[in-house]
Amino acid sequence: MGDPRFLSGRRALVTGSVAGLGLAMAQALAKAGADVMLTGLEPPGEVEAVRQAVAADCGTKTGYLAADLARVEEVERLIDATKTELGGIDILVNNAVVRHFARVESFPVDRWDAALAVNVSAAFHAIRLALPGMRAGGYGRIVNMTSVYGERGVAGRIDYVTTKAAIRGLTRAVAMESLEGDVSCHALCPGSTLTPNLDNRVAEIMSREGLARDEAEAKFLQGKQPSGRFVQTDSVCRALLLLCGPAGPDMNGAILPVEGGWLAS
Repeated sequence: MGDPRFLSGRRALVTGSVAGLGLAMAQALAKAGADVMLTGLEPPGEVEAVRQAVAADCGTKTGYLAADLARVEEVERLIDATKTELGGIDILVNNAVVRHFARVESFPVDRWDAALAVNVSAAFHAIRLALPGMRAGGYGRIVNMTSVYGERGVAGRIDYVTTKAAIRGLTRAVAMESLEGDVSCHALCPGSTLTPNLDNRVAEIMSREGLARDEAEAKFLQGKQPSGRFVQTDSVCRALLLLCGPAGPDMNGAILPVEGGWLAS
């Protein structure tokens, strides 16, 4: 990856990419030269400033499509639109996720169904629709986002734990069907990353308990990452770029942890 634009000419789709880690990964791919398609639930007008900023900063083609990935027809529409706007899909990052906090006996059935649809089925449909084009083009990287919680049980998070564990299996199965040529499937396994969602939760701790910022972060991370600090989005993006580069084919099925030593503890 000596060439900072080593992905020039590649086309990338990152789901759940209008903010947080998804946007950071889309920006990293664009800075490496890839054209990118952003997607989320927001109306195009609310995302236009973000889309323009990525395009201007990175000098690559950047599109956006609002799509509800809980519906298979919307996944199909997203894949078709990306192929039309960018000319194909070489890199697929399945990042979109929904989550709900409740114990199993009181977990809303509709929220469970939504988690399965967005967190797992949308990734499956996107892969089945994008993979043939990758094979035909002789290059492809599929990167699914799992989590430390895909290996660790935790109370009140049954949808997230279950679906992130399923993503690990999905990744390995697809990898075994992508053993020839320069097409591979991997997963990234971040720990707690300071996304807007977690930033809000830290702010709640500060407000509720009257703590300073560093004290609230330490309290939130207690019992989690031994590093005692949030994983930087840049660290996750660098791992993504590694998988998209020349090492990719010989790392098929890799589930790459970026979690501050959490899984080693």
